Parts: sequence; C-alpha cells; structure tokens
Amino acid sequence: MKTAIWWIRRDLRLKDNHALCEALAAADMVLPVFVLDPFLLAKAAEKRRAFLFDGLHRLDRALRERGSYLVLRQGSPLEELSRLVAESGATAIYAEEDISPYARRRDSLVASVLPLHFVHGVTAHHPAAVRKPDGEPYTVFTPFSRMWKVLPLPVVAQQVVQRIVSPEGISSLPLPEVQPLAEFPAGEAEAARRLEQFLDGAVYAYASARDRLDLDGTSALSPYFRFGMVSARSAVTAVLRAKEYAPDGVAKKGCETWLNELIWREFYYMILYAYPQVLNTAFKSDMRAIPWRNSPEELDAWKAGKTGYPLVDAAMRQLASIGWMHNRARMVVASFLSKDLLINWQEGERWFMRQLVDGDPASNNGGWQWSAGVGTDAAPYFRIFNPILQGKKFDPQGIYIRRWLPELAFVPEEYLHEPWRMPLSVQHASGCVMGKEYPYPIVDRSLVRERTLAAYRAGKDL
Repeated sequence: MKTAIWWIRRDLRLKDNHALCEALAAADMVLPVFVLDPFLLAKAAEKRRAFLFDGLHRLDRALRERGSYLVLRQGSPLEELSRLVAESGATAIYAEEDISPYARRRDSLVASVLPLHFVHGVTAHHPAAVRKPDGEPYTVFTPFSRMWKVLPLPVVAQQVVQRIVSPEGISSLPLPEVQPLAEFPAGEAEAARRLEQFLDGAVYAYASARDRLDLDGTSALSPYFRFGMVSARSAVTAVLRAKEYAPDGVAKKGCETWLNELIWREFYYMILYAYPQVLNTAFKSDMRAIPWRNSPEELDAWKAGKTGYPLVDAAMRQLASIGWMHNRARMVVASFLSKDLLINWQEGERWFMRQLVDGDPASNNGGWQWSAGVGTDAAPYFRIFNPILQGKKFDPQGIYIRRWLPELAFVPEEYLHEPWRMPLSVQHASGCVMGKEYPYPIVDRSLVRERTLAAYRAGKDL
C-alpha cells in the first residue's frame, strides 16, 4: 500500500484542501503531519501561537473522527520529514505552497532532498497568475484587481473527506496545552460559522459599515485566513454567491467591497512573491532614505496606548488585549507612528507581528508600507490621518474608545476625542484628570506636519 505525507503548514482544514485531496488521490494511506519550526516559533506572537495550537487540537479531533490522527514533530522541517519518510515508508509529500521568502527557501531545500509536491491554495489565484500583458507584476491595485476578476474563478474542491486511512504507530509529540482565545476560538468549524454569519447579514452593509469602529461590521476572519482554517477560494466563491442573491444595490455593493478586501490580500501576496525585498526595505526606492526620528519614549508610549490621542490609544490597547485590531484603526495608528511621530514604519511592522493573532508577513508589510506612504500603490506621503477627526467620524459616540480606555468612560462626549480640552472641573467630575488618569498628548499635531513633510522631501531628494 502506498503512503503519502500531508505536510500541513497554513492549511488547518479538511474542506477545500487541494493538498490533502492530492495526497488522498495518490496513496492508499495519508499521514497528516505538522512540524513546529523553531525559526518560526521564535517569531510568533504569544496569541498567534495560542491560536495555532488551539487549531492543531481541533484539527486532530477532526482527523480522529475520520480514523486518522495528527503527527506533531518539532525541529528542522527537512530533518523531521526525512525521519517520517523513513518511518512511514511514504513515497510522496504533498503541501500547500507558501510564498514568503523563508518558506520558499525552506521548501526549496526540502524539495531538493525529498519527493515534495506543491499544491496551490494560500490565495485564490496564484501570485504569479495575475500579471500584466507583458508578464510583469502589477504594482497598482486597481488594474491588478481588474485582471484578477477576469481570470477563471478558482475551483473549490467538492470532495468531502469522510475517512482518512493513516499508517499506525507513528510517534508524535503531545500537542501543546493551550487556553483558547475567547475572542478567536480556532478551527475550521468556527471559521465556517463566522463566514456564514457574515454573509447572511453584515456583508450587505459592509460598504458603509466596514470603517465604523463602534459597529460589528467586519467579518473578523483574518486569523482564520492566516492559518487556512477557511480557504480564500471558498470565501471568494461564497461572497460571489451572496452577491447573486443580494436584495438591492446597497447589498450588492457590500459584497463587491468585501471581495475587494479579499483581493487586497491577494495583491499584497503577489507583491511579496514578486518583490521579496519589501520585508527588509521600502518598495519605493526614493523612500528609503527618510531621516526617521529615534524616540524610544514616544515609541513606548505608542505601544502602550498612552499617546494622549484616544483613538490611537484605544486601538493599541485593543491590540494588546486581544491580538487584533479593526482595519481602520490599523491605518490610523500606523499613520500616527510614521507620520505624526516620524518613527520608522518598520518599528510598527515588527510590533504588530509580535502582537497580532492574524500577523501575516505579506498583509502586515503591505499595510504598513501603504500607511507610511513608502510602498506600492501607497497612500501619498503627504496624506496624514487626523486621529481626532477619524475618531469623530468612525466612533462618533465613543463606544469603541470607552470600551478600551476605561479611564475615559465618564468623559462627556463633546470632549471624548480631545480630552485635554476639558475644563479642570469637568476632569474631576468625570474622574479623568489629565496627566494623572490619562496622559496629555505626546505630540502637538499642529506643529509636526511640516516636520514630517520636510523629512519625506529630504528622503526623496537624497
């Protein structure tokens, strides 16, 4: 009987898993394997690691329901897979292709020694598939999205995996004990539930509600995409189906807007695939010499959510608490760090990767470069988000701010986005004395705009 190894990496699911389907088609027995790579574990945020481990527990239970089990090993992927090939007698290894520079180096090394077969799946369309007519990569989102949409729709695997026969007696490390995240229970079932719930309602108002910080207007599926607990193909197919049944133009626009967000994810994957250097430097070569400020105190205040700007601080406290942040908030805090404080965007990129449950090299890097105005198809360098106006527009009653900044819970609405304007009597009455319960702003935004523009111009002139 032939045996194949299903090497699980970022595809913790049984539905629409082409790597698993290929393994099942090629062999009589399939051995599901996850290798804890010390290189990646060292970089993982605590909450992201907990989410992964929770997902592995749930995947193992799903496999056992089908007569199989998950084999967990830790160490060099090449060494561990070589041992497993010898132990199981496997003649092939199937894995979903990954696109980060480290993953491509790792996989190339494994493929040079072992019979490793790649199957596409981390995005709906392969990053190399969406190209200009001359074969060059796109660097602007809109034409990329147009080309993406005219390609044939990805095929979702219809096979429902009911049983997996695996070789017996293959040793495995015990799955790490973990406390599931309350806000993000891991697993394929939860991902499917969230997707269905979102497409049954909130997606139809998504175009207008997605930026509101005080509403539940987003899918909150990014952690599940990060570890492939739901496939990009399935999500694309599902939202297109929802669009077909949309009751009116507003609902249809909501579906189209969410589809565009999925395509943004694909765009950033394509950029990382075509230009791997973006993980180390700005995409725009004329934006690599900006004279960033070195201010550890201000950087620490930003990380801790103690800048004195309520929307920035609420977002950073949310990140610290649950390892996730609304996308509108991500743009605001990124703009504040890179343009108000003039601190290198890479400091923020690194901090996010240390905190985010959904921390993903392609999306995180793309978002930070966009916000800092140094990346492909980026926001203009002279566009600087005003956190006060952003708060008033997208959290008008301060529901989001009060949730994450309890010290501002009783501040009157008229002062909530600018608490330093409160008269002292109001400060005492609301239990929020500036400089005591809540900090004064660490920077005067009316003075820093010219500093930022001068620094960006200086970087471009070098």
